[in-house]
Amino acid sequence: MAGQNFDVIVIGAGPGGYVAAIRAAQLGLKTCVVEREHLGGICLNWGCIPTKALLRSSEVFHLMERAKDFGLKAENIGYDLDAVVKRSRGVASQLSGGIGHLLKKNKVTVVMGEATIPAKGKVSVKTDKGTEELTAKNIVLATGARARELPGLEADGDLVWTYKHALDPVRMPKKLLVIGSGAIGIEFASFYNTLGADTTVVEVMDRVLPVEDAEISAFAKKAFVKQGMKIMEKAMVKQLDRGKGKVTAHIEVGGKVEKQEFDTVISAVGIVGNVEGLGLEALGVKLDRTHVVTDAYCRTGVDGLYAIGDIAGAPWLAHKASHEGVMVADLIAGKHAHPVKPESIAGCTYCHPQVASVGYTEAKAKELGFDIKVGRFPFIGNGKAIALGEPEGLIKTIFDAKTGELLGAHMVGAEVTEMIQGYVVGRQLETTEEDLMNTVFPHPTLSEMMHESVLDAFDRVIHM
Repeated sequence: MAGQNFDVIVIGAGPGGYVAAIRAAQLGLKTCVVEREHLGGICLNWGCIPTKALLRSSEVFHLMERAKDFGLKAENIGYDLDAVVKRSRGVASQLSGGIGHLLKKNKVTVVMGEATIPAKGKVSVKTDKGTEELTAKNIVLATGARARELPGLEADGDLVWTYKHALDPVRMPKKLLVIGSGAIGIEFASFYNTLGADTTVVEVMDRVLPVEDAEISAFAKKAFVKQGMKIMEKAMVKQLDRGKGKVTAHIEVGGKVEKQEFDTVISAVGIVGNVEGLGLEALGVKLDRTHVVTDAYCRTGVDGLYAIGDIAGAPWLAHKASHEGVMVADLIAGKHAHPVKPESIAGCTYCHPQVASVGYTEAKAKELGFDIKVGRFPFIGNGKAIALGEPEGLIKTIFDAKTGELLGAHMVGAEVTEMIQGYVVGRQLETTEEDLMNTVFPHPTLSEMMHESVLDAFDRVIHM
């Protein structure tokens, strides 16, 4: 393959990368994807998919413990952590193999190895068999990101874990410290807490799930505390003293440092882009805190070089990366491409209760100068939620009072990660409050609460 020329070379086969490659091939472009580790990237192998498999197991375990609430009998409830993890890894392997099939089906050339870009339009790949030199007019960077590690808090795989260690644990934690309460941190806190770990979450910001609407964060925190989690906000882990089978964490809160002992620590303090070793600086690519600077169409400013997904910055979400992959492939092929709008991308967190949102928070909408109307509807007012035994939750909607535009939607409760897409579609179609109020929602469903929340924003709510 030495010297082989392609129309498009995609570096990285995560959600953004493999989707970009498949879309480019569909458009008749000769396409190659280079991947150094796993087809499917972090998302399929060590992120989105395996974590949801773990969380599903903990969700079923939680329901089994509540059997009496549903008139059922289940005694001596327990779990096999090795089997739970094995199922999670199996799900990941199945989907990763499926990516290989899709690439082959679409006649995308796959090269496994580590890529560098020695010059514009050239990619050098170090493989098990040597170095392969490839050329293409268009190169798409989709190398993703990895866990950020803070000095003194580095993971060792034994006492201190990253998300990778937490997905394939060496033991079940008894007393767990989770540093960071973003989506990754709070999902693992939820998983291990449900299985019985004494869990403490430390968050440097003033609230858990800090990117979410403040009201939703407060609701979620109340639920976490009720489940037995200890939440420490405006707090920072300054130091970890590692001993035999234990870690002493120095936690600063309220200007004072307190020491607490744990047997396991999960560090979930953000991510850094995989930009090293690619040769980007020599090409003139601009970087901002380990992420590639791009325009709305993912162009880097270097002719024929694009960056998509986590390497291109927030929001760090697989579905954002995939959509950017399609957009860039369309752009390269000369099609009309639609730029991705970050404020129209939903965020989903699969803790218990689930959290989902799209658009502006109430605080952000006010900051931007909108005159707003806010609607709310609690799960306790919904028949399906009560029948499911899931009466704790809240739907919140935010509208422009002048135009009726849906500015934001925020949810906490059962299955909200599925329901949020209704509001996502509404925003994409520039739906107004009138459209939503005139829509007939099926009964009995949780989605009826979406309707009621809209009605509440305009003082027309029925069931509250």
